Amino acid sequence: MILCIGNVLTAEELSYLCNALAAASFVDGKTTAGWHARQVKHNTQLKEDAAIAPELKQMILNAIQNNSVFQMAVRPKLVRSPLISRYTPGMSYGTHVDNALMGNLRTDVSLTLFLNDPNTYEGGELVIEDSLGSHPFKLEAGSMVVYPSTTLHHVEPVTTGERLVTVTWVQSYVRDAGDREILFDLDTVRHTLFETHGKTSEFDLLSKTHANLLRKWAET
Repeated sequence: MILCIGNVLTAEELSYLCNALAAASFVDGKTTAGWHARQVKHNTQLKEDAAIAPELKQMILNAIQNNSVFQMAVRPKLVRSPLISRYTPGMSYGTHVDNALMGNLRTDVSLTLFLNDPNTYEGGELVIEDSLGSHPFKLEAGSMVVYPSTTLHHVEPVTTGERLVTVTWVQSYVRDAGDREILFDLDTVRHTLFETHGKTSEFDLLSKTHANLLRKWAET
């Protein structure tokens, strides 16, 4: 399942982040790429030991983890510390698949959170490939796209302006993407039913089914 989630960061948070990043130091993004992805990764990333890095990363991580749709769709067990990336004209990230393991984290879900206005740069679409074709994403600032880490994907070259994003990876309690989608659909219907009719016998039955499937599929 590929899912776009809006308003992950507030306007105030985005303003603070972009102002801080304008004065921050960036390094070659190849330093965090796998041996094969290093050949096609052409961007820069916020310097890990930059004084502002811990604060900005924690702000982003809190916003992601506090998002209710993210929690429902991804069922996060572990979330890796995010990387903040910058693309200027001529930069891109060629076709690759994310590493299956990053330290002690198995990558089940990848996400890209867009930090600046898409109208301020040309190109830079994230393109995710699946059995139905290629799907480009260039979202509003503060929005993110989450997608299975098993997919091939790439970032189109930026031709003008500057693209600012943060990326990270998640190990889910539910390993299988299809199972996560079933749980998300059930949870969405369950919440809608409760908001419309309150706690009914139908709601209880859906809740039982959702809980028992999660109990069956979850890896603790």
